[in-house]
Amino acid sequence: MFASRFALAAIAAATLALPLAGTAAAQSTLRIGLAEDPDILDPTMARTYVGRIVFASICDKLFDIDENVKIVPQLATSFEVSGDGKEVLIKLRAGVLFHDGEKFDAAAAKFSIERHLTMQGTFRRSEIAPIDKVEVVDPLTIKLVLKAPFAPLIAALTDRAGMMVSPKAAKELGANFGNKPVCAGPYKFVERVPQRHIIVEKFKDYWNAANVHIDRIVYQPIENSTVRLANLRSGNLEIIERSLATDAETVKKDPKLRLASVIELGYQGITLNVGNGPRSKTPFGQEAKVRRAFELALDRQAIVQVVFNGEFLPGNQWVSPQNPMYQQSLPIPKRDVAAAKKLLAEAGVKTPYTVELMVPNNPETRQVSEVVQSMVKEAGFEVKIRVTEFATSLKTAEAGDYDIYMLAWSGRTDPDGNLYSFVSCKGPLNYGKFCDPAIDALLDKSRMVNDPAARKKVYEEIAQKTITGGPILYLYHRKMFFAHSAKLQGFKPMPDGLIRVVGLKM
Repeated sequence: MFASRFALAAIAAATLALPLAGTAAAQSTLRIGLAEDPDILDPTMARTYVGRIVFASICDKLFDIDENVKIVPQLATSFEVSGDGKEVLIKLRAGVLFHDGEKFDAAAAKFSIERHLTMQGTFRRSEIAPIDKVEVVDPLTIKLVLKAPFAPLIAALTDRAGMMVSPKAAKELGANFGNKPVCAGPYKFVERVPQRHIIVEKFKDYWNAANVHIDRIVYQPIENSTVRLANLRSGNLEIIERSLATDAETVKKDPKLRLASVIELGYQGITLNVGNGPRSKTPFGQEAKVRRAFELALDRQAIVQVVFNGEFLPGNQWVSPQNPMYQQSLPIPKRDVAAAKKLLAEAGVKTPYTVELMVPNNPETRQVSEVVQSMVKEAGFEVKIRVTEFATSLKTAEAGDYDIYMLAWSGRTDPDGNLYSFVSCKGPLNYGKFCDPAIDALLDKSRMVNDPAARKKVYEEIAQKTITGGPILYLYHRKMFFAHSAKLQGFKPMPDGLIRVVGLKM
């Protein structure tokens, strides 16, 4: 990879422009480089992966996961499910305070869960929709009464649906809560300058304060991966998320740096507009044969090899081939340009057929889009690439102003979190507005089945209806690289890709 003098000068300028901690606090300040700027910092309303990285420092959840994707306690200490699966008793941790000094107890937990369920515009409702009501059993116990058994429930509570917010602050701030979030995490929110930085400081009354060793964290969004790495190498950052696969060897050879990696829980793919407004009323949006032709023109293994040095896993489903719920009966299709051309002819599409691909502005995604553009051209597709700032691309997708959209999903502990919100008729992340009542029924069934083998069979039925010519074209699963200073100790790469700050030391 070459860099012009102009590009190198730009990198140097960007490095110098970053906010630095004061000299006295330098040893207790952790600076984290993010690939994008998060959206709203309200766990009920938020959608972005980078937002979840920030939430990991300010908003504790009822449960968390460990490096083996095992559910572990956080603000809850235990849970018990009734024999019929319709009641879940959750014991809460004693002595926990929110950042505003208010007590975390059963009433606060009830408030937070009900807020996730009922707040206008919530993105958490679909994740925990089977909850019918929340009951306070005693000051440190809540009971979740479900409409039906819900296998993914506890897994959902290891993420934003399990984040607890201060009832007092949420009521006072209302829709502005995301501008000054008040939770019960190890760090409290201090300041945000959009596209510049988010600053949090250690919360002295945190329930696990003995394991919090860094006073201050500065999150700095830097979309350009080369600039992000340059800032790490120059000492202006201590850790960066989503370091490029192509930079792995550079990091390994730098004695001042360390590299950690883990295969993500999520997927990288292309979301297809099949029902969201006028732009879906095209052969691509309305004809499954056209979408299938597009897929058959792709070689997933070649994409991974060319763009990522073979480090990532090709995939064609919402979970990776390493996941127990992966459907071996539906393997990754081989590239077949002749078959793709035949399908386009059967669909009555004249070639070259033009389709616009919206792509968030980061180097790896742009490279993937260019490889896709080149591959499908051989089958008769003319792909026009529209590079868009990430947060803007989400709003554009919601509005239906796109044909196809290169969109990643960071993944969830339970496969339901990679699927339900994207393909159910009213799913909040169903940007293509795909809707099939029969699939909705299967999705609901999958949530009620606890036996893994039986659940996998239900997922197979869903996969048969959605993978071929469906609303999402799954491409690959990332090996998530974290490059960090050798001075940073205690960092463990986690399968959800989030940076846990408790236990870190400089």
